[in-house]
Amino acid sequence: MNSKTIIDLELKYGAHNYHPLPVVLERGEGVFVWDVEGKKYYDCLSAYSAVNQGHCHPDILLALNEQASKLTLTSRAFHNNVLGKFEKYATELFGYDKLLPMNTGAEGVETAIKLCRKWAYQKKNIHPESANIIVFDGNFHGRTTTIISFSNDSDARDNFGPYTPGFISIPYNNIEALHSAISHNTNIAGVLVEPIQGEAGVVVPDDGFLSDVKKICVDNNILLIADEIQTGIARTGKLLACDYESVKADILILGKALSGGVFPVSAVLADDEVMLCIKPGEHGSTYGGNPIACQVAMAALEVVKNENLSDNAYKLGCLFREDLNQFIESNNLVTQVRGKGLLNAILINDSPESSTAWDICMQLKENGLLAKPTHGNIIRLAPPLVINKTELLECLHILKSTISNF
Repeated sequence: MNSKTIIDLELKYGAHNYHPLPVVLERGEGVFVWDVEGKKYYDCLSAYSAVNQGHCHPDILLALNEQASKLTLTSRAFHNNVLGKFEKYATELFGYDKLLPMNTGAEGVETAIKLCRKWAYQKKNIHPESANIIVFDGNFHGRTTTIISFSNDSDARDNFGPYTPGFISIPYNNIEALHSAISHNTNIAGVLVEPIQGEAGVVVPDDGFLSDVKKICVDNNILLIADEIQTGIARTGKLLACDYESVKADILILGKALSGGVFPVSAVLADDEVMLCIKPGEHGSTYGGNPIACQVAMAALEVVKNENLSDNAYKLGCLFREDLNQFIESNNLVTQVRGKGLLNAILINDSPESSTAWDICMQLKENGLLAKPTHGNIIRLAPPLVINKTELLECLHILKSTISNF
């Protein structure tokens, strides 16, 4: 079937909850994907940073296939012979006592919220049913009912109420707002933060923001919850974006590239004081911690380490931003380049309601590069971290020539 026929099938039989670029992909390898007509593209979205290790990495696929031929699922009613190995591997790598495995990023966020509340009632002695968690305007942590309850994105939130209480939203990158929220509320259990707000358009906070948040949390006996689902696993040039400021969150949420885009895997990490607040029967997942997920995650993390993907993301990210910043000095269509590592965005000189960013992405597609707008006038650019300098320079050439001729 050709692209149009396949897209028409989705429109007829699928829910209309996404608006993808009109390209139908059937194969991927490394930084490249191919559509059903055989056209080759650079992937500069990486499945929203889930494919940091590149499409169909052979080491990850080997782990998947070997485990799939032996045992796929036991639920947590029984032990399997892989979960403990994964928990040991990941806790030692990230520096925590315990790991709770889940499947999707949103499940990880829900788990972290429950952990934080349990800790607040059992350890901090906050009155039952009254714990609040501080979040930040512009956040994106998923699309469950609880998570959209503290979103200020009208598309994600409108007409899905009633909403879950227990959250206080304040401006991002604003330490004074955090001080004020804590001083006016006595029942603060945690602060949930993205080190960089990816879905908001790769909003990078000021240097020192995360370390200031951490200090405030420590001073007030509040848990710092870091959502590193998109920023983690080497995407920003460090294993975790929090590592730029040597910040260790009390609760760490991982997903996306934890599996290299091969299988749904997420995880919540914390030390014993927090994690052991949850007892058997209080939280879980049928698929969380299944043998395939565990083997895939360990293989994906090994790829990040063995191929030095953090260093590659850091070096090529600097090159990317330096090159584009020089370009926009003589181009009025792009007003700003921002990001860390290989999580970057360009701001288009038009309103969020305009179609300009979308139209540019459509032309980029024609020129062999796939990217997607966010918030109307922002284009996020995040290729797989296995990209090399030659490939990155070619991506830059396509991007600059497309914008120049737009």
